[in-house]
Amino acid sequence: MPVKSLRQLLTGEDIIQLVIRLGLLALLIIWTFLIIRPFVPILAWSGVLAVAFYPAFSWVARMLGGRPKTAAAILTLVTLGIVIGPATWLGISAVDGVRELAHQLGTGDLALQSAPEQLKSWPLVGPWLFELWDQAYTNIRAVLREVAPYLQPLAGPLLSLAGDAGVGTLQFLVSVFVAGFLFPHGPRLVAAGRGFLFRIVPEQSEHFLGLAGATIRAVAQGVIGVAIVQALLAGIGFKLAAVPSAGLLAFIVLLLSIVQIGAFLVLLPVIIWIWTAKDVTTALVLTVFLVLVGFIDTMLKPLVMGRGLNTPTIVIFVGVIGGTLAHGIVGLFIGPIILSVAWELMMAWIRTEDQTGTAEG
Repeated sequence: MPVKSLRQLLTGEDIIQLVIRLGLLALLIIWTFLIIRPFVPILAWSGVLAVAFYPAFSWVARMLGGRPKTAAAILTLVTLGIVIGPATWLGISAVDGVRELAHQLGTGDLALQSAPEQLKSWPLVGPWLFELWDQAYTNIRAVLREVAPYLQPLAGPLLSLAGDAGVGTLQFLVSVFVAGFLFPHGPRLVAAGRGFLFRIVPEQSEHFLGLAGATIRAVAQGVIGVAIVQALLAGIGFKLAAVPSAGLLAFIVLLLSIVQIGAFLVLLPVIIWIWTAKDVTTALVLTVFLVLVGFIDTMLKPLVMGRGLNTPTIVIFVGVIGGTLAHGIVGLFIGPIILSVAWELMMAWIRTEDQTGTAEG
């Protein structure tokens, strides 16, 4: 029996009604998106927090004798304490550092510190380090004089990033509150997500749902969470050492940790500076502390990551840059998470397709 086309099955009036319905549906979807678009970063970060901390929420609820609302309130207060306390303290310092850097870029007068004379008195490596520092200082100053006019356009985006910090902090606070409301409704939200995925990929809905949740927890806890802890501890060490632009350096540690480059690119120069500016006892204590901070990601990641993270570093890096450009400070954190989930789901779908094709062949 020949298959009839849609035009043969429907009359002209039916086609008109179908077009009107599809148009109204498209209008409703677009309008809904326009309404919720300002809240997308908040909703995304709330969902990430809810998924990442749901095991902790379940444990606290069990310890309280099955009181999910009380457990959600406790987790919300703890998270708010972290955001409002040390994170805000470091964030304000980082904003001041970014503004100072933007001012120096705008005026074309980037300030660098010359090699301290104390380096010469160090045994064995002192003269070599002084010569290396002095050569780098001289060469970098010469390079900066040449490229300063080309760096001035960066001042505007840096000031914009610093100005976005206040909005980003407010988004974080709202996200924490929303995540607190999501915790008690976790099973229903998971069921809704399972039903949505079943409509799209019936055979793989359970697998994709589990993979998405595992990836969110792996990136949120093992990458973002560890990077935040490392940056906070590094910032505390920088503040105790009275390092110039301590907040900005801690923010750079955060970025390097998220993109899996490592914090020692910042910590090693800071340690050298500490030994030139502090007495031996203070320098030794701060050095031990900062070295432990540098290795904290190696110690924490095996404990907090439930599964190995197979997402390539370049995907996380693109997520950091793209998320920040799209959503500001909040995008710095949700960008790599969302992109990692998309990457893992795409690779799982490709593997499924390949297995299906091999089985059919």
